[in-house]
Amino acid sequence: MLAIVAAVLFLIAFLINAADISTNDVFTSVNFMLVGLALLALHVAGIGSGWAARTRRR
Repeated sequence: MLAIVAAVLFLIAFLINAADISTNDVFTSVNFMLVGLALLALHVAGIGSGWAARTRRR
């Protein structure tokens, strides 16, 4: 789930950068990319990936 949100943020950052849209200091393409990278790192770390399959040991 976090990887999908990161991909959407990367797309928004690309559109802001490609269209040369002037935004305020909070909504810059670099900020979107940094938040996307943070979400991608959380996804790779295993946070927010859903329920883990639990196996029973005998």
